[in-house]
Amino acid sequence: MLLALITLKYTQSNSVCYVKDGQAIGVGAGQQSRIHCTRLAGQKADTWYLRRHPKVLALSFVDDIRRPDRDNAIDVYLSDECDDVLADGAWQRVFQERPEALTGEEKRAWLAQQRGVTVGSDAFFPFGDNVERARKSGASYIIEPGGSIRDDNVIETANRYGITMAFTGMRCSIIKQEELLHEAHGHRRRRPRTRHH
Repeated sequence: MLLALITLKYTQSNSVCYVKDGQAIGVGAGQQSRIHCTRLAGQKADTWYLRRHPKVLALSFVDDIRRPDRDNAIDVYLSDECDDVLADGAWQRVFQERPEALTGEEKRAWLAQQRGVTVGSDAFFPFGDNVERARKSGASYIIEPGGSIRDDNVIETANRYGITMAFTGMRCSIIKQEELLHEAHGHRRRRPRTRHH
């Protein structure tokens, strides 16, 4: 939860962050609405998890492929435009042998196994639809400021799916604004001094 909040501190509001195993796996920032942030971050988290699918891990790339080309090939392979890397004449530039496409059914089955994801939001979730979307990407924990007039609906949705929810009581954007004001006035937050004995 702490990693999600730290990540959100350095992103443009509105922002939502998905975290798993000590790393941010999806960030949706700067969108007009909270649900758009939640969807965008969830799509990125889904891609992160799909990159660990056995079919993806078994892809055999040509020996001289550069890392960016390999990563782009994986992204296209996982997308609805996978024919761009699987068509005759295209796959030979990337793969040693033509891989089978990862079907929509295989993707859905793999993503359904995702659990243990923490989702953080820099401001309150106004509706339960954010929790619904986060659940699709394996959310087991949610941390957000709370304070919506519909908090009861958001809590009810989290409880329905067994998702642990914590309210911080403070919007991350408030923290960001305070830091900007301190910097604008030439003040920096002082770190506590430690005494050596």
